[in-house]
Amino acid sequence: LDGRHTGTGGGNHITMGAATPTDSPLLRRPDLLRSLVTYWQHHPGLSYLFSGMFIGPTSQAPRVDEGRDEKLYELEIAFQQMPEGEVPAPWLVDRLLRHLLTDITGNTHRSEFCIDKLYSPDSSTGRLGILELRAFEMPPHARMSLVQMLLLRSLIAWFWRNPYKHELVRWGTELHDRFMLPHYVREDMKHIVKDLQRAGYAFELEWLDPFFEFRFPRYGTTMIDGMELELRFAIEPWHVLGEEVSSTGTARYVDSSVERVQIRVTGFTEGRYVLACNGRRLPLRNTGRKGEYTAGVRYRAWQPPSALHPTISPHVPLVFDVIDTWNGHAIGGCTYHVAHPGGRSYDAFPVNSFEAEARRITRFWDYGHTPGVVIRPPLSGSHDIASEKPFMNSFSVNDAAPRPMAPPPEEPTQEYPFTLDLRQRGR
Repeated sequence: LDGRHTGTGGGNHITMGAATPTDSPLLRRPDLLRSLVTYWQHHPGLSYLFSGMFIGPTSQAPRVDEGRDEKLYELEIAFQQMPEGEVPAPWLVDRLLRHLLTDITGNTHRSEFCIDKLYSPDSSTGRLGILELRAFEMPPHARMSLVQMLLLRSLIAWFWRNPYKHELVRWGTELHDRFMLPHYVREDMKHIVKDLQRAGYAFELEWLDPFFEFRFPRYGTTMIDGMELELRFAIEPWHVLGEEVSSTGTARYVDSSVERVQIRVTGFTEGRYVLACNGRRLPLRNTGRKGEYTAGVRYRAWQPPSALHPTISPHVPLVFDVIDTWNGHAIGGCTYHVAHPGGRSYDAFPVNSFEAEARRITRFWDYGHTPGVVIRPPLSGSHDIASEKPFMNSFSVNDAAPRPMAPPPEEPTQEYPFTLDLRQRGR
C-alpha cells in the first residue's frame, strides 16, 4: 500500500533430487545434506536474503538454530553418525535427521530443510529422494530465480567434490541482531561468493544486487558536513503470540508491529560526532572501512490490540541527529515517518507500478524536523492527491541551523550490541 515492493505471498520452495529416488544425490551421499545444513548454519545470509517477511523460530521455515538451544548439540551427534561417500542405505538420512530438522513444535514440514519427501517411512509419496528448501520467497523476476538456482547448483557441485565438515557455530543473540542488518548480510554473501570462486565457480556478487535492493530497500540518503547518512529497511523476526479466543474459535496472532531499520554513516569522525535516534545514542560499529559505521534501530511501528508489550506506544517518527560533541551542537539529521497500522498510508492499492513508484518517491521530504524550527510546507506533489492528506510514510532531511544539544549517554548491552531497541528504556 505504501508503494514498497513485496513478495507475492506465494512460496518459491526449491526442491533438489533426481529423476528417480535411487538416483537422488542426497540419498546416495548423506554427507551432502550434512554439508548443506552446516554451510547454511555458518552463513545466515543464505537464510535471510532470499526469505519472505515472516522469519524467526515460529515462521514457516525456521533455521536449525532458531528455537531449541540444544538442537545444535544434538545435530552434531547425528552428523558424527553419517558415513562418508556413497552408501547403499537410502533410509539413513531420514533416520538420523527426521527429529532434528523440525520447528520448535516438532513439525517436520515447517523447517528450512524439509526432508518429508526424502525417504519418509510414512508412505510411498514420502520416499521420493527430494529435499525441499522452504526459506525461499518468490522473487519479482524469473532471472532472479535463475540466479538462486545457479547458486544452489554451484554449492551442491562443490560439496559433492569436497564435503563441508566443520563444527556448528553458536550464534546466540547475534543471529537476530547482527544478521538482521543488510550490511552484515551482504558481507556474509561476499564470503560465500569468495568460497565459490576459490572452489572454481565463477559466481559474482553483483548478480545478487537485485536481491539486496528488493529485500533491503533504501529509504533515504542525506549529506551533513561531508558525512553521508543512509537509511535502509532491515529484517525483524515476527513471533507467534499466545492463544486467544476469537469469534470463530481459538487464534494465535503474529506480532508484526515491531520493525527495524539500519542507519549507515560514512565520513564519520569517531570521538567527535555522536549519532542519536529519538534522543538516544546509537551503538555505531565500524564496518572495517575508515569512517564508515552502521547500527540498527528496533522500534514499535504501530499498536495493534494484540502484541508483545501492548502498553508501549509507537516510536514514530524516528528522528536522527548528528551531534558534534566538540561544540555541543546538533549539526543536522533526518527523519523517517512510518504510517500504520501495517504500513497503510493509503486506503487503496496502487493501480500500477508508476503509482507505486510515486508513493515511494514522495517519502523523501525536504524540511526540518527539530522542535521549535519553522517547518516549510512539503514540495509540490508530496501529498496524497486522492485524499489531500500528507503521506505518513516518508523520509525527511533536517537542514536546520546547528542548535545546542548534549550527547546522550552510552547504553552498552551485551545481548544485542548491534541494535538500539527503543522499546527498552534507556539505562
